[in-house]
Amino acid sequence: QVQLVESGGGLVQAGGSLRLSCTASGRTFSPYAMGWFRQAPGKEREFVVATRWSDGITYYADSVKGRFTISRDNAKNTVYLQMNSLKPEDTAVYYCAARKSMMIYSSHYYYPNMYDAWGQGTQVTVSS
Repeated sequence: QVQLVESGGGLVQAGGSLRLSCTASGRTFSPYAMGWFRQAPGKEREFVVATRWSDGITYYADSVKGRFTISRDNAKNTVYLQMNSLKPEDTAVYYCAARKSMMIYSSHYYYPNMYDAWGQGTQVTVSS
């Protein structure tokens, strides 16, 4: 069972940037897809971005397009989320997630229940 550990959250002013990291344990880490989700207080967990590991095809939520970028370092089993031009509405706990097996439809990437493993989350707070 893969374990995911996020880091990099914190407090930042609106317009600022943060980079989150998600490192997976295990010698052979080869997921089908990796994703970032977030959950604000009193709200459901929502999709942020996901990427297919084999070819890097990436899906972004409309709310973060042009501001957030997902990247990875295969040698370090690490996925990053670069967040620029942060807004107060980006405030949430951010979770990374991994999916082991194939997802047939692109819409599947957007659903939290399609992912097998989750990190513990890291808090991002954006002040106005």
